[in-house]
Parts: sequence; C-alpha cells; structure tokens
Amino acid sequence: MSLTDSIPNNVDLADDRKLLRALEKWQPNFLEWWRDMGPEGFQQDRIWLRTAISVDAKGWAHYDYVKMPDYRWGIFLTPRAGERTIGFGDEADRDVWQDVPGEFRGSLRRIIVTQADTEPASVEQQRLLGKTAPSLYDMRNLFQVNVEEGRHLWAMVHLLHQYFGRDGREEAEALLERRSGNADKPRILSTFNEPCEDWLSFFCFTMFTDRDGKYQLSALSESGFDPLARATQFMLTEEAFHLYVGEYSIDRVVRRSAEATRKDPNGDARAQGAIDLPTIQKWINFWVSSAVELFGGEISSNAADYFAAGLKGRHQERKKYTDHRAIDAIYTMEVLEDGGLSRQEIPLRNAMNEVLRDEYLADSARGLERWNRTLAQHDIAFRFELPHRRFNRTMGMYAAHRFDPRGALISEAQWEAGKSEWLPTPEDRAFVQSLMVPCLEPGQYAGWIAPPEKGIRGLGVDYEYVKFDGN
Repeated sequence: MSLTDSIPNNVDLADDRKLLRALEKWQPNFLEWWRDMGPEGFQQDRIWLRTAISVDAKGWAHYDYVKMPDYRWGIFLTPRAGERTIGFGDEADRDVWQDVPGEFRGSLRRIIVTQADTEPASVEQQRLLGKTAPSLYDMRNLFQVNVEEGRHLWAMVHLLHQYFGRDGREEAEALLERRSGNADKPRILSTFNEPCEDWLSFFCFTMFTDRDGKYQLSALSESGFDPLARATQFMLTEEAFHLYVGEYSIDRVVRRSAEATRKDPNGDARAQGAIDLPTIQKWINFWVSSAVELFGGEISSNAADYFAAGLKGRHQERKKYTDHRAIDAIYTMEVLEDGGLSRQEIPLRNAMNEVLRDEYLADSARGLERWNRTLAQHDIAFRFELPHRRFNRTMGMYAAHRFDPRGALISEAQWEAGKSEWLPTPEDRAFVQSLMVPCLEPGQYAGWIAPPEKGIRGLGVDYEYVKFDGN
C-alpha cells in the first residue's frame, strides 16, 4: 500500500509510469470538477472524515479533520486470494481474466462507464445540501458520503485508463463533463438527474438509490474480469456506510414524527414542526419507484449476455446458488399481455435484472420494518409500505400502464385521482423545504429530526464534526 504518492494506491502505480502519467493528467481535471460541482460553500472547512488507508477489514480507515479538496482519493483493490475461477455463465470454472477479453471489450466498457457515471452524479445532486444541514453530525455524514463517491469514481477511472486505452481515457474525461440534470449533457441514468434538494430526499437517496448500488456492485464483484471484481469488493465496504446513513437517519425522522404526532392534540406532526408520516411515505414511494428502474428491463437480452459471458453475476452468486450456469432454469414473472397481467415462465438468464430487483426489494422492506417498529414503540398505528415494483414506472414493461402502490392495474383517471396521495405534491415539497433551516452549532439538531443515539467512533453527539473556515 502506497499512501504518500500523489495518488494513494495498492496497485503498484509507481511501476507503471505510463498509467501513472495518464492518471496524474486526469487528476487536476477531477479536482477542478470537485471544486465546481462538489459541496458548495464548505471546501475550506475541516471535516471529521474517514479516509481509506488499507483494504484490511480490521483497520482499513483513518479518521481526522480534512479539508475536502485535500482528501486522499485513491485506488484500492481487494488483494487476490489465491487462484480464482469464473463463477458463473458459459465461462464458469475457467480462470478469471486479468485483462479485457477482446470479444467482451464493448460490454465491459459499457458496464464500467455506467457504474462510474453514478458516482459524480450523486455528488452533483447533493452539492447544496450542506447549506441546510440539520446538524454538524449530519453534515459530516453527507460529506463522508460525497468524498467516498469521489473515490469510487477513481476506482472506475483507474480501470478505464489501465485496460481500455484511448477509449478509456476519453470516457474518463466525459465522466467529468456530464452534469446531473443538465438538459444537454445529462447523466446516463435518469435517477441521477433527479433533484435532491432537501434532506429527506438525501436520506431516501442513500437508503434506496445507494442500495441499488449495493446490489449492482455485488453483482459486479462476482465478475470474471478480476480487476473489476476486486475494485467493487472494496467499494462495497465503503458503500455500507451510505446505506447506514439512509436507514438510520430516516428512523430518526420517523421517531421525531411519531413524537410530534403524539404531542399534538390533533395528531398533526406538521403543526409541531415535524414531517408527518404520510409525507414520509410519499418520499419513500418516489425514491423507491425511481431506484427500481436502475436494474433495467424485466426481460433483458443484455442481462442474459452479461451472465453468459461471466461479466455480471447475481448477488452473492457463489454463496447463495448451486446452479451457476442457469441454462435450463426459468423465472416466473407477471407480464403485461392484452391489457392485463398474466404469469409467464421466462428463461432465467433473461430475468437476471429481476432476480437482482427481488433481492433489492426484500432488503428495502427490512428497512421499513425497522421504521415500523419505531412507530409501534410510540404506539402509532400508521405503518409504512414498500411500493410495488410496478408503481410509477417510466421504463420497462410496466411503463405504458398505471399501477397503484400495491401493484394493481388502474386507469389513467384513477391515477390522476390518487397520485397526490401517493407522490410528493408541490405543496408537500414546499413544506419540507420550509423545514430545511441549518442547525450548525455542536450538539444542536433541527426540530424535524431526532438526535442520534451515539456519535461517530465513540465521539459524542455534540462533537464538533465540522470546523468552519479551517479554524
């Protein structure tokens, strides 16, 4: 592990001068992008951040105050663990690839670029949130997520530079040229062009959108292209924190809402300066329905090709499955036919996106169970529900029809009548935005969110997690 180089790494960059020069040429452009599109207004402040210094699970991170432009972004691959073979598809049991097979070059580049594009996109979506942070604790968590998304971009850019030549270098430059929400140069995936203008959206993003990232990275960590597998394995270590931020922070919002509901004589949490539970449900509906589209079409020849080629597997492919070829296996799904739903058997390889979506939805439902336990503890009858995968779709087979949050096929008139109860209205967004008043004194928390039960790394909830103006 080399931590003192201009680009910290454990891939022996010093021994590959050509690659090192290419990455050092890209680095100033990245820093310029960070200054322009990273957290606005806090670049010179010192943040209590975690920085990767190893890939050892027992001691991989260092904590200290860091100015974000000085953060030590680096390239870290999980070390090789003996001889590894491809774990699935037509290439199963063959040695993994240490270089890009020519016949899969286009597919691998597409996979890597699509994953890479999500990393700077999320930073851009969240760049203004620091100005309305509900506490220094939450501000620090936001910035920790941001710098780690920046490091994940580095992980993918390293692969593009090392294994894809001029095409890879051009793709790496393009990653810094696209902008979230830009009409002319948008980010590749629609979810990463959605505004994220309030902290409830940020918490839902880290809970639901980053959870998609978990399953995409998990599928890629099984890849027969060994450098990609090893890069994403370590990315998952950092991604776990992002999911924690989302799940635990929403639980704090729910706890405050429950307390306010109990306190108010009319059960009106809004009157007590909190976000009411039906509004939280609307945010859940919006961000889940956006995130499920990130898995792709329900029936996908691309997914089948990626699996067959050994490029992208299932979540925990080796651990959870015994049939790693899936040649004759089937998957039963509900498909639209003649204006209605019918159950059909689909070749499993063509349903690999849906298999991954199943895992995602089950994991997301577990988070809602946690929040519902919080409501039960406060003797609140309301319960959150995970919207059905068919709800509010703009892509895939369900996009041409309307479905309610429980997945029932409905008419356009029924959709128009119900959507204000299911999804955020302009009035809902204006209300939530009205609560986004910064609370930036150590130990103080905005009134719409409960304080955490403990701080970070044994520090208190009143610790000065951000020191402004470098003081």
